[in-house]
Amino acid sequence: MTSGTGGHTRRGVVRSHTVITTGDNAPQRPYVDMATLLSADPQVPPTGLRVQARRVLALLEPGVLSVADVSAHLELPGGVVRSLVGDLILSGHVVADNPFVTVGEPLGRELLERVLDGLQRL
Repeated sequence: MTSGTGGHTRRGVVRSHTVITTGDNAPQRPYVDMATLLSADPQVPPTGLRVQARRVLALLEPGVLSVADVSAHLELPGGVVRSLVGDLILSGHVVADNPFVTVGEPLGRELLERVLDGLQRL
């Protein structure tokens, strides 16, 4: 296959989304959005993982990142990273956490007054 520019060939070029996903034979991936927080599970060895999956684990080694952060660092489309992360969650290499906290009970007046007092002391 030629690119049409000077006869250069594109042989061996594979798009990132075809390399890093497990394919249609994989079990149903969990839903992961761009705000999902990710952390690597250090107890699970990275054996048998492809290069892109290892890159994700290396990014998560120091701490927690969102899917959007991983996508930006790896310079890969968000959909590709979401698919890759879904596979890593299924394999147990990555733990996902919902960044949105459910609505709790309203804060008590006493707590709000203590916070206000502390801010006024600053």
